[in-house]
Amino acid sequence: MIAIISEKVRGRIRRHKRLRKRVSGISLCPRLNVFRSAKHIYCQIIDDTKGITLVSASTIDKEISKSVSSEKQKSEKWKKTDVAKIIGTVIAKRALEKGIKKVVFDRGGYLYHGRVKVLAEAAREGGLEF
Repeated sequence: MIAIISEKVRGRIRRHKRLRKRVSGISLCPRLNVFRSAKHIYCQIIDDTKGITLVSASTIDKEISKSVSSEKQKSEKWKKTDVAKIIGTVIAKRALEKGIKKVVFDRGGYLYHGRVKVLAEAAREGGLEF
């Protein structure tokens, strides 16, 4: 089966490849990667020299999805930017627990706008340095 990729996704992938030529995470300063889909947002801190993920957080994590669903009533819906802010604070907290203070931000080919911007600002407020 052949996957058909839209021009919008192709453009994002092209931008991400161009960005990854310049941005690389090392053990002293790992890379904070962001991926967003229509429903969820994922971020992870990656050490590219070893090829491992050090810390991750996403909206599908059980503890995060439980806290999001318990804080608002069923009739009220969360905005995607509010959830991105929660993910940014969680990733910062988890990174500081592992001793990671400084990271390189990889926006994943997305514009630094909306959910990506809110996540980055929340991570900065949480104690991470970009």
